[in-house]
Formats: sequence, C-alpha cells, structure tokens
Amino acid sequence: MTVARSLLLFVFAALAEIGGAWLVWQGVREGRGPLWIAGGVIALGAYGFAAAFQPDPDFGRILAAYGGVFIAGSLIWGMVMDGFRPDRWDVAGALICLAGVAVIMYAPRG
Repeated sequence: MTVARSLLLFVFAALAEIGGAWLVWQGVREGRGPLWIAGGVIALGAYGFAAAFQPDPDFGRILAAYGGVFIAGSLIWGMVMDGFRPDRWDVAGALICLAGVAVIMYAPRG
C-alpha cells in the first residue's frame, strides 16, 4: 500500500506541477490572461504539498526521484495537450528516468 500511495502522490505532483507551469505558459506566452496564470499558481502551490505526504522521510530523495517523474510526465503532457510527438530517444530517456525513480524510491534498504 505504501508504494501505491507513493506512486499516486507522484502522479498528483506531476499533474499539479506540469499543469501549473502549462497554465502559466498559456496565460503569459499565449495571451490567455491572468485567470490562467492564477490557476497555474494555485496548481504549483498544490504541487508543493505533494512531497510532504510522501511516506519516505528524506526530502532530497523524494525530489530527486520526482525529477524523473517530471521528465516522463512532461513528455506525456506535451503529447496530450500540445500534439508533441516524442521520438525514440525521448521515450528511451523517459524510461531510463523512470527506472531511476524506481531505484531511488523503492530499492530495498536496510
């Protein structure tokens, strides 16, 4: 259950951070206005809470692992929201990052 909870928190964090950054981008770069920017700021704030609920007590470990989740999540977000088409190297890099997340967060420690 702890791993499942951790994975769900990583998904939530990715959606909040990537979505928040995308909303700010849309508000500023695409001229959608201050409501989009405000929504992005709120989402980014929600992302800030996600790490606090991870079951692992080590902040550095959580944020390091989240970097890999962010990379893979950003590629997926780009595909869904912006029509980005990753090439095989993007996919390979994302899979390597996710393998790193698994090692950092879920390797047996004793």
